[in-house]
Amino acid sequence: MTHRARKPYIAGNWKMNLDRSRSLDLIKTVKGRLGDGGDREVAFFVPSIYLADVTAVAQGSPLGVGGQNCWFEANGAFTGEVAPRMLREVGADRVLVGHSERRHIFQEPDDWMGRKVRTALDSDLLPIYCIGETLDERKGNKTERVLKRQLESGFEKVLAVDAHRVTVAYEPVWAIGTGETATSEQVATAHRSIRKWIVQRLGEEAAGLIRILYGGSVKPDNAKELMSIDSVDGLLVGGASLQAETFLPIIEYDR
Repeated sequence: MTHRARKPYIAGNWKMNLDRSRSLDLIKTVKGRLGDGGDREVAFFVPSIYLADVTAVAQGSPLGVGGQNCWFEANGAFTGEVAPRMLREVGADRVLVGHSERRHIFQEPDDWMGRKVRTALDSDLLPIYCIGETLDERKGNKTERVLKRQLESGFEKVLAVDAHRVTVAYEPVWAIGTGETATSEQVATAHRSIRKWIVQRLGEEAAGLIRILYGGSVKPDNAKELMSIDSVDGLLVGGASLQAETFLPIIEYDR
């Protein structure tokens, strides 16, 4: 069992990658290595079109399966969107909210985030709320200001009683898919700032239940170093989560 106060959480975000066959093969391989999941939590966030098949294969294991995005209404004229209840109906138990690609490519504004997080919680989904600054914002010494703004919007409707179901992922935009990884000092500073804000918002006890993950070019060769940072509770992995040979060493970073 881990010595950590919070169970490590290793999540893979497939983005718009893989096909049905490779998805199911990957789930079978990872499922076979997980054990009972008592010492760490592992999940995949998969394209919604594969969710039903992936959750069926993952059944009987502690492997979590989530959607990559959701809308904040249960029904309506929202062509192309997926409601949280729809994710639940096909077996998903969690969802990403506010990923930088949703914010920057698809122009999702801050004021959607709190509603998405609240609707996910009300639909019995576990949200990972993603935040992070661009390179220009970091160079302009605006990192803390940006993180605070994003936290304020995402936690607008979060209550202390929700804390055990909420996860935050810090993903510096300049480190996602670029091969660049924030230094240990940069990660530790950002995570401490995030934790401090959550404590002020929800109180010490509730804030202590929220895990803060790092995401941004996580690979097998840097996972152990990142997880050695006291303020890092887990990892949100992109490209390295698409193959068992690169994702398993990240899950097993301490073995």
